[in-house]
Amino acid sequence: MSAKVICITNQKGGVGKTTTAVNLAYYLAKDKFKTLLIDFDPQGNATSGLGIEKNDAALTGRTMTDVILGAIRLEEIILPTKYKNFSIAPTTPDLANAEVEMANMQKKFVRLRDAVRQVSESYDYIIIDSPPSLSLLTVNGMIASNYLLIPVQTEFYALEGVAQLLESMKLVMKQANPSLKLLGVLATMYDKRTSLSAQVYTEIKKYFKTLTFKTTIPRNVRVAEAPSHGVPVGAYDKFSKGAKAYKEFTKEVERRTK
Repeated sequence: MSAKVICITNQKGGVGKTTTAVNLAYYLAKDKFKTLLIDFDPQGNATSGLGIEKNDAALTGRTMTDVILGAIRLEEIILPTKYKNFSIAPTTPDLANAEVEMANMQKKFVRLRDAVRQVSESYDYIIIDSPPSLSLLTVNGMIASNYLLIPVQTEFYALEGVAQLLESMKLVMKQANPSLKLLGVLATMYDKRTSLSAQVYTEIKKYFKTLTFKTTIPRNVRVAEAPSHGVPVGAYDKFSKGAKAYKEFTKEVERRTK
């Protein structure tokens, strides 16, 4: 059985993309699914958010940069995390340079897909945290995946750019990955005290209908603090509102990917 591959993307930064990737992977692993998180964002926040130093000498020659440039196989860079069933393929800011190099390479759009196929049988879920832009890396992420998951911040201009992202998804489906599906849209940084959050969530539901996840991720201090301690929010404070929301959301993802 091949892994279910989910690409988490939004070309807008600061929408909770990496936080969602880390916590979804954490709760899938807690539910006994063998899970691999691929940090495919040159900022490397998923890597540092799990307590791995991006400038650690041990990572030299063993990151997603090296995999994507064909120097090493994906399985050779995978690291276990402190949590059972949860592994990560780390990244450093070098990945931004690799993207420039990739532009002139053969098979530049399918390099991640080919790498993922090598390890797919070993996992139940593979989560790809892609960069906040419609770049060559993001397109690689879409082509490598079965599902696309879009976190959207419940603030003004939230849906700006999402239409463009969906256009890119259609192009990818037409030309490279016809089986790609939109898994859903997740409302993040939801503040129930403001009418704006409620209005934006209503807009999202109007636009995406049943593809909108029922769970919303609240604005929560614990969620914001956890990465600086190098842990998912569920490990940092499992009773916090943010942890409970990500746990609920993970159950929805499991149901939708059955």
